Amino acid sequence: MALALEQIRRMRGGAQSHLMRCLENERYEYYVVKFQNNPQGVRVLANELLATRLAGRLGLPVPWAAVVEVRQELIENTSDLVIQLGRGTAQCRAGRQFGSRYPGSPFETVVYDFLPDEQLRDLLNLTDFCGMLVFDKWTCNTNGRQAIFFRQRSDKRYQAQMIDQGFCFNAGEWNFPDAPLRGLYARHRVYESVRGLETFEPWIARIEKFDVAAVEEASSEIPPEWLGEDPGALERLLEQLLRRRSLVRELIVSAWKSSAQPFPNWK
Repeated sequence: MALALEQIRRMRGGAQSHLMRCLENERYEYYVVKFQNNPQGVRVLANELLATRLAGRLGLPVPWAAVVEVRQELIENTSDLVIQLGRGTAQCRAGRQFGSRYPGSPFETVVYDFLPDEQLRDLLNLTDFCGMLVFDKWTCNTNGRQAIFFRQRSDKRYQAQMIDQGFCFNAGEWNFPDAPLRGLYARHRVYESVRGLETFEPWIARIEKFDVAAVEEASSEIPPEWLGEDPGALERLLEQLLRRRSLVRELIVSAWKSSAQPFPNWK
């Protein structure tokens, strides 16, 4: 668990996250923190932790995720640690929150959420968008795929990191209303390498063989206060998720056949 020490700035997005400096294993780390009383509901914290852990086990480029303790004293002494409501604000709730590690120091690492086409096509890990689509189909991410782009000082090329898994499992609903275009990255240029279903096969195979124990281990990290009013719903969610391992290939084909034609080179 990490301990929040300082709020750096508010982040964009519906969950109204905050970038915070934290202490973790005697090191300072920076985390984008989602609070329990965010406008999207407490279950998106559980989604974030579970989905990020599973995607990491598949070898996909997701941030390190952690439970971040934010104490009441810090909230009381930080005027910006509030949730914006329709006609006012409410203090962020103290306790255990979800943290997504920022890729480096925000004062040294420049992070973008958009790249021009030339740099996008030259990403170090462009094909990971195909792997992430397989994952998003498995988990029924009802949002479009979100990603950030950054580069280390020693690199000339950018790399993508897949962020924001809160709408996997259909956000707070914890069901799987599949649709062909869900989970796709908005700029279909990232799928230009797709020539057929075989492009996705390495990730499909990993999901079909995904270890049940690994799913249970990841879910065991979720704090009980993130589960909402029906703690038993998590077990039912996991049962459905495991049954869906055999559906991913069909869901990818459904996206290919859609009117949006997201895979321009799949003939």
